[in-house]
Amino acid sequence: MTDGTTWVFGYGSLIWNPGFPVARQEIARLSGWHRSFCMRSIHHRGTEADPGLVLALDALAGAHCDGVAFAVTQGAEDDTLAYLRERELISSAYLETWQEVGLQGGPVVRALTYVIDPDHVQYCGGLALEEQARIIAHATGGRGPNSEYLYNTAAHLAELGIADTDLTWLAARVRALRGG
Repeated sequence: MTDGTTWVFGYGSLIWNPGFPVARQEIARLSGWHRSFCMRSIHHRGTEADPGLVLALDALAGAHCDGVAFAVTQGAEDDTLAYLRERELISSAYLETWQEVGLQGGPVVRALTYVIDPDHVQYCGGLALEEQARIIAHATGGRGPNSEYLYNTAAHLAELGIADTDLTWLAARVRALRGG
């Protein structure tokens, strides 16, 4: 928190679908973590029988993840926290943490940040990009096709000027696998 503001760090679907009242948003960097399709999705973008993949923050020394820091609208903090816990902690694969993120051209703030639990059964770090593409190309869950999640995230990162070469490659490869 900075000056009483509650911040939330988004690196995947929160970027294009925060789902809570946002007073402002800033490009931000989180050090020591990288954005990765390292979590099997058995609810939102896949099923238990045919898991998809969703993004998570995976710890990696020397890495960083550029994303968006959202300032929660004052007075909506409790509802936002309840909403995010229901959305992000559905299977306990994410850990709720507070991390220091640097706002672009500004201060460092503490932000609510969901990171992967590497000991959780849904963790699948280290999958080759081609394997990720094959999984994402065909998986579908309660919130729709896994490919839609990838395309939306890659497009919104590009709109914000945030480069992610893995997501760019994956989006092109998944489109090819899905026939265009």
